[in-house]
Amino acid sequence: MTDIDALKELIEKEVFVTKEKERIVSSNGGSSDWIFDFRRVLLRSETLNLVSTIFWEKFKDRLPFQVGGIEVAALPFIAGIMMKSKEKGTPLNGFFIRKSRKKQGLLRMIEGEPNAEKVILVDDLMNSGKSFIRQVEVLEALGKKVDTVFVILRFRDLSYYRYFHDKGIRVESLFTLDDFADSLKIKNLVDKKELPVPMPFTPDWYFKSDNPNYFYVVPKSAPALDDTRLFVGSDSGYFWALNQSDGSVAWKYKVGFHDKGKYIISSPAVAQGTVFFGAYDGNFYALDAATGKKKWIFMEADWVGSSPCVALDLGTVFVGLEFGLWGKRGGIAALDTATGKKKWESPMQGLTHSSPAYSKRHGIVVCGCNDNSVYAFDAKTGTPVWKYETGGEVKASFALDEKRGLVCFGSFDSYLYILKTKTGELVHKMKTREAIYSTPLVHGDFVYVASLDKNTYCIDLETGAIVWTFATNGRIFASPEMIGDKLYIGSNDGRLYELDAVTGKNTAFFQATERITNKIAYNKDTGALFLPTFANEIYRLRRSV
Repeated sequence: MTDIDALKELIEKEVFVTKEKERIVSSNGGSSDWIFDFRRVLLRSETLNLVSTIFWEKFKDRLPFQVGGIEVAALPFIAGIMMKSKEKGTPLNGFFIRKSRKKQGLLRMIEGEPNAEKVILVDDLMNSGKSFIRQVEVLEALGKKVDTVFVILRFRDLSYYRYFHDKGIRVESLFTLDDFADSLKIKNLVDKKELPVPMPFTPDWYFKSDNPNYFYVVPKSAPALDDTRLFVGSDSGYFWALNQSDGSVAWKYKVGFHDKGKYIISSPAVAQGTVFFGAYDGNFYALDAATGKKKWIFMEADWVGSSPCVALDLGTVFVGLEFGLWGKRGGIAALDTATGKKKWESPMQGLTHSSPAYSKRHGIVVCGCNDNSVYAFDAKTGTPVWKYETGGEVKASFALDEKRGLVCFGSFDSYLYILKTKTGELVHKMKTREAIYSTPLVHGDFVYVASLDKNTYCIDLETGAIVWTFATNGRIFASPEMIGDKLYIGSNDGRLYELDAVTGKNTAFFQATERITNKIAYNKDTGALFLPTFANEIYRLRRSV
C-alpha cells in the first residue's frame, strides 16, 4: 500500500465523522450531517510522519521555500514538515499566522520569522478558501510572496479559486471530495455551479496612525467626512484630518493623556465647518474642520467615550459623559454648538458610553447607559420623557425610524429592541445569541443589526420577524451601512462584506489584515469608500466592477 492509499484509508475510517457517530454543530448553531476532523489524527506521531513524508516527496524539488499556515489545524502539520526537512538534511523555515492579533505581550500577528523565500501555506482542508485569503493578504502586506496553498483535502473545483489564480498562486491538494464520493457516499455536496464571491475593491491609499492599542477590541473612532476631508480619532491621542483624495494629513490635534491607553474612541460628527468629538482625557472638543484650531472645549467629565450627535435645528450637540464618582457615574449633556455652553445635563446611574440619537420629529434625544437602561429626554429642556430597562448594558447608539416613530437599539442582554420613540412602549424585541455592541440601521421597511454572535440580521419593522441572517467568521462590533441597495458590514475576521439588502446574499468582499470594529464611511459624490480597522488603519477603497 502506498503512503497516499494509507492516508486515504485513514481518512475514510477515522477522519470522516457522521452525525450517527457524534453530535456535529454547524457554524450557525444548527446540526451538520458530517465533518472531516483531521485534528483527531494529526497529533499522532505516525500520522504526522505519514503526511509530512507525502508533503516532502511532493515539494522537495521546489526548494528553496518556507512553510506557514493559520492556527489551529496547520500547527502540527507545519511542525511535522519542519522535523521532516531536518531529517532530510534541508531544514526549512516555518511560521504560523494567528486568527487574530495577540492583545498583549509582543502583540504579534505572526509567530515565527518569515524570511525572503517563497511561501507554501498548508492546512488540513479547503472549502471556500477564506482563511487562506486572509493569510495571503497578511503576508503580502509584509512584502512576502505566496507561491502555493496546499491542503490534504479540497472541497471545490480548482476553477472556483479565482482569487488565487489571479495572483498567480497555485492551489494543490492530495484529495478532493470526489475521491470519497463512492466510499463515503457524499456525492453532490458542493454546488459545482456556485461562483466565488468576488473581491472587486482596490485600495487607492492606506493610512495608519502610530501606536494602535490592540488590547481593546471594541468599536473605536469611526471616520466622518466633509466634502474633502476625513476625520478620525486614534489610540495615539492624535485626532486626524486626512485629505480624502490621497490620504495625506491635512492637520492633526493632540488630546490629553489617559493612563490606561485609551485616548479617542469617540467617533466625530461634522457640522457647519466644525468637527466634534470626545476623548478619555475627559474633554469634549469642537475644532475648526478646515484648520484644526480649537473653537471650544467642554471640560466637566472625567472621560468621554461617547460619540456626539448634532441637532442643527436646535444648534445643539449631545454627548454622553462618564465620571469617576460613586454618586455620579454617567450622564448626557446638551451643549451649544457655537460656544460649548451647557444648555442642560442629566445624570445617570452608570457610565454613559452610549451615543445619543436625536428625533427631530418628536423633539426627543435618546441615550443608553451601562445601568442597563435607555433614557429619553426633551431635546430642548432635558426634561425626562421616558426610561426603558433592558437586561444588559446599552453601549452603542440608536437607529430612528421617523416614518413610523420607532427607535431601535441593541443591548448586552442579546436583544434588539424596537420601541415607540414618543412613549418608550415596546413594539418588538428579537433575540440574538450574544450581546449587541453595534448600532442598528433602518432602511425602508427593515432594520439591520449585527451581534457578537457573528451574525447580521435583517428584521421586518412591521412584524419584528427575521427576514434573513448572514453569518461571518468573527464577532461583529461594527455597525452596518447602506450604499444603494447594498449593505456593508465589517467583522472581526477582517473582512468587509457587501450584502444584497433584500436577500442577505454576499455579493462582494474586501479582506483586511486586522479586525474591523467600526462602520465604513462613504462619499456619494466621489464614490469613495473608507474602511477603518481597530488598528487605527484607514483604507480608501475603489470598486472596480
